[in-house]
Amino acid sequence: MLTFAILLPFAGAALLASAPLSAGQSRLAAILVAALSLGALCVVWAGFIPGAGFQAVQEAPWIPPLGVAWRVGVDGISLPLALMSGLLFVAAIAWPMEREVNARAYYAWFLFLEGASLGLFLTLDLLIFYVFFDLSLVGMYFLIGRWGHGDAPRAALKFFLYTLAGSLLILLALIALVLSVDPLSFDMRDMIALQPVAGMDLRAGLILLGFVLGFAIKTPLFPLHTWLPPAHVDAPGPASAILAGVLLKMGTYGLVRIPMQMLRETFATYALALGVVALASILWGSIVAFAQDNIKRRIAYTSVNHMGYAVLGIAVAGSAVTGQEAARDLALNGAVIEMVAHGLITGALFLIAGSIWARTGTYEIDSYGGLAGRAPRLMGAMGLASFASLGLPGLAGFVAEVQIFVGAFAVWPWLAAIALLGLIVTAALFLGMLQRVFLGERPPALDGFADLTRTEFGVLAVLLGLVVLIGVWPAWLIDMIALGGG
Repeated sequence: MLTFAILLPFAGAALLASAPLSAGQSRLAAILVAALSLGALCVVWAGFIPGAGFQAVQEAPWIPPLGVAWRVGVDGISLPLALMSGLLFVAAIAWPMEREVNARAYYAWFLFLEGASLGLFLTLDLLIFYVFFDLSLVGMYFLIGRWGHGDAPRAALKFFLYTLAGSLLILLALIALVLSVDPLSFDMRDMIALQPVAGMDLRAGLILLGFVLGFAIKTPLFPLHTWLPPAHVDAPGPASAILAGVLLKMGTYGLVRIPMQMLRETFATYALALGVVALASILWGSIVAFAQDNIKRRIAYTSVNHMGYAVLGIAVAGSAVTGQEAARDLALNGAVIEMVAHGLITGALFLIAGSIWARTGTYEIDSYGGLAGRAPRLMGAMGLASFASLGLPGLAGFVAEVQIFVGAFAVWPWLAAIALLGLIVTAALFLGMLQRVFLGERPPALDGFADLTRTEFGVLAVLLGLVVLIGVWPAWLIDMIALGGG
């Protein structure tokens, strides 16, 4: 089923690229393919046993002399991320195009990107992980460059070059890690069990540095985040939703799956340093977001802030503080839930921002005001997503952040205390945006502003409904993760 979920979107992309379909037919075909892929993941979920390690494993040799194989499987970390990604791709594909240009290629690239994204979360082979990591850059590059607006080609190029530089660092670190075992193996399960560079101070430190820098660019963490705002601002709304909701999680997932799990001893040595970088991202992302007068740029910087929370949880979980094992497990749970919650919440926010741009052609907050009367459904959706993003109790963001902070206070109380300031700034920036866009006097130019369509409202209802479900009843997601499963 996992192989089917990965390869079906690639097959669908090839079909759309070659078949003479209309825009409507292309959209329906892409929705069907993405939904079938999500359905296959749900079948795996139905048979999943929490806490039982890697499951639904499939393996076939690919390059036997190197120990490389097509290996796929899921555990409590990868399954929720794959399910969230599959759902977000269905939502992004179902969302109306902002510019009706070459629909077949547009939906084909979305399916291509879905196959690469699911492959990265589901593979158990390090080399194939790297292949899918790079393929995801290609799909997003074309979605931004061809269907974006503003200075989209430049933003797409900056995104590609930055993240490609990060992937090369990951490749160097990956090769050094694999060469430390005999016989050669790219099997993630072997690496987790063997801990191949434990006790090798300098070499292990350099390998860790390569992985951390590469994944920090992808996440992104301060100060390696500068590619993110222009990529978001100039990308179409659905592409921004996937960039924030799925591609950024490749960085945090990679941090957990490779350095934290395969380099435990070295990761623990530098965990506090990573926690300090996460703190800088939390504060910088929220403060800079507060200063933005562009809706999409403001939301983009909140991703730096929220990914900082996830990385803080990962740093706490990978630390070597004795006697706090339960707190470290709690922080890891919170980090994984933060990845899922951020994908749903920020994915919805970027879709909403795209719908606003499609109606007016601008993201400038000062161009709006008084939209509550003209677009009550839009205000309700954006208000719910904003409150979830600032961590209001009863919504998914709160469930994630409270676990991260409880774990962090037990391990590094001073770091957690300072990080709490980010929550205050985040609340101020979202409430200020809602006030300026929806309250006050409405400019005459917005008298014809249209509310969400049925399709837009339906997509957001599913995403935000899950945000509420996780906030009110988080046990099902916590049980799936089961302290990281495998």
